Amino acid sequence: MDENFRKIATVVIVASLVVLTFLILKPIIIPIVMALVLAFVFSPIYEAIYRKTKNKDVSAIIIVAFLIVIIILPLWFATPFLLIQVTDIFQAASNADIITPIKSVFPQLFVSESISKEIDYALYSFITKTVNYFSDSLTSFIINFPIILLKLTVVFFTLFFVLKDKDKLKEYIGSLLPFSKDVEKKLFAHTSGITSAILYGHLVVGILQGLIVGIGLFLFQVPNALLFTIISIFAGILPVVGVLIVWAPVVIYLFATGHLFSAWGMIFLGIIASNVDNILRPLIVSRKVDISPSLVLISMIGGLFFFGILGLIIGPLVVSYLLIILELYRGHVGPSLS
Repeated sequence: MDENFRKIATVVIVASLVVLTFLILKPIIIPIVMALVLAFVFSPIYEAIYRKTKNKDVSAIIIVAFLIVIIILPLWFATPFLLIQVTDIFQAASNADIITPIKSVFPQLFVSESISKEIDYALYSFITKTVNYFSDSLTSFIINFPIILLKLTVVFFTLFFVLKDKDKLKEYIGSLLPFSKDVEKKLFAHTSGITSAILYGHLVVGILQGLIVGIGLFLFQVPNALLFTIISIFAGILPVVGVLIVWAPVVIYLFATGHLFSAWGMIFLGIIASNVDNILRPLIVSRKVDISPSLVLISMIGGLFFFGILGLIIGPLVVSYLLIILELYRGHVGPSLS
């Protein structure tokens, strides 16, 4: 009786502590996950620096300091410009004649004046709500900047300790897994490969595609280039969608406004951006861990709804890890995700 009581009491205490720990960490789970993602991405650079410095603390501090510069400074200086550009787009959309070009392409939709007004109202409402969403998001970012700063502090501290003690962390996680050593090795190997495929093959390459389009937007002085560059980056990250949805309308705008040289230049950079993944992805991602774009897209969209913006990363990782475990459980040599 005493033995059973001790077992039950132990389970209750452990479960209570797990729940309390989760509640304590819940507000900063996303920053912690973000730190883990950054640690994985910058781990090769950390190793290269460590080989030079022979000091884990110094190597981790260099990585963290570099990230503080490339994350904090752009946010600080870019936010006011983004607010101005969102306002400009809202004013332009409010005064734009949207119905006339649509009516010329789809005249059958405008069989009566009442239907024409309904479509006009619906399009105007959609544009207004979209622009307001971006404007509210930027305003919320400014208002909540102290909280965001605290979360970024969690990101950088977690990143420092994960980089410095990643080997200990890996061993600790391995000791908690209910698998044999052989399965554990396969799990870590496949997990590392899938994580590389998603982070490097989709995230990093997508950001690069968006930045190439952004260079064209600034180079050819397209209005609101900063805002469209950010949209290009998100479009580049999403599989199937791609940066074409940004640079193609820009090219049409440039042709329509008589900027022929800029239009052809934008086409050149747009084609490079749209095809850079076909060159880089096979080089940085092994074919053995190639992932179906449809799986990545669906899990990105689901992750976006559940986790917010970081769900674009977390969603595909969670689904891919589940599939890895299921494949290993079935006894396959490797995950069949392609």
